[in-house]
Amino acid sequence: MVSGREKVLEEQTNFGDLKLQSLLELTNAINSNTPYEQLIQLFEFILKQQLNLTKFMFIIKRDDWQVALKSGIKAKLRDFNIERDLFRFEEVTLLDSSKVEVLNEFDYIIPVSHKANKLAFLLIVDEINQLANLSQPRLTRFLQTITNVLVVALENKRLTKEMMRQVELKKELEIAKEMQQFLFPSDLPKNERMDISAKYHTHREVGGDYYDFFPIGVGQYIFCIADVSGKGVSAALLMANFQACVRALATYNNFNLEELVSELNHIVYANAKGEKFITFFIGMVDLQNRKLQYVNAGHNYPILTDGKNATDLDIGTIGLGMFQELPFLKSSEIVLPKNATISLYTDGVVELVNYKNEQFETNRLVKIIHDFYPLKTDDLNALIFSKLDDWRGEEDYVDDTAVLTCRFF
Repeated sequence: MVSGREKVLEEQTNFGDLKLQSLLELTNAINSNTPYEQLIQLFEFILKQQLNLTKFMFIIKRDDWQVALKSGIKAKLRDFNIERDLFRFEEVTLLDSSKVEVLNEFDYIIPVSHKANKLAFLLIVDEINQLANLSQPRLTRFLQTITNVLVVALENKRLTKEMMRQVELKKELEIAKEMQQFLFPSDLPKNERMDISAKYHTHREVGGDYYDFFPIGVGQYIFCIADVSGKGVSAALLMANFQACVRALATYNNFNLEELVSELNHIVYANAKGEKFITFFIGMVDLQNRKLQYVNAGHNYPILTDGKNATDLDIGTIGLGMFQELPFLKSSEIVLPKNATISLYTDGVVELVNYKNEQFETNRLVKIIHDFYPLKTDDLNALIFSKLDDWRGEEDYVDDTAVLTCRFF
């Protein structure tokens, strides 16, 4: 006849074997890099077949909270307010009675956390009182242990996958950045007739600013600058397409500037589907008669100056892509004075803030240009960015920042 003590020892031995078997199966599966779905299936097998639990609900955080397992339970995820109803549980808790009605369907809740971040909740019904009848809460502690092992492993898999995705994305962005550099002119002219220079700082790996300078005839040149709304890869792709269209339309079609800008608006509107727009300035200079024609489509006003008197180039229309047809589209034509400088820039320059949240603004840019007017354009642009660095101090650039300086002697 088996004594009571021997029976307890036998139960403890059997339970110990069960724990070892379950943990061994789970850790082997984890070490074998078993997919998420199969690990969840193994966890369900342990709960049902090895621990004789038939009613439970396993809620886990992935991109969002989701029910990974549910057995014999009517409750659904939408019945819970996760933060309000479950976040307050820090340890394994017996749910004797609860003000939250849906929790009254369960007997125990087992939370899983990591560094104060809630990762999962196992809610169970103790149908045969196997948890409550144990003199020590060995089964609940084991459930907590095995749930923690599973959830931490799944979280590590998620973090590893995310890290690999970020590494791959970084590589792709580095390639995109290199490709984007090819869109900018690499050899801006510096001769007895002109001195052209540009400087560009991207806020991210790829940017949404664009500038260009290229010939379209004898003594005739197009120069332009643009800024797409939004940031990131989508903005960079839209701008890359826009750059190709500018060059194609300006070089191979006999457009006047108003027709060219109108056609560019149709292209941006069709490509961006109204979700993004591009501010754009385009100028066409004829050095034979020193005439400048331009259209400003909602862009920061370029500064035309002879070193003493500054004029804003502000005639044009609204940004491209806002409407299918541009309202009030106008071009302007002016005669360039001798030794004239045109400074084109994006809003990352004048909207740069310092620690007092004060913007750099256009008047400071004009003052720098006038104070250091004799400098070559390369040196002038370098000085502008140096002043921007001094202005922002410890603050970061929050936008792409581009300057294109054109001096016509």
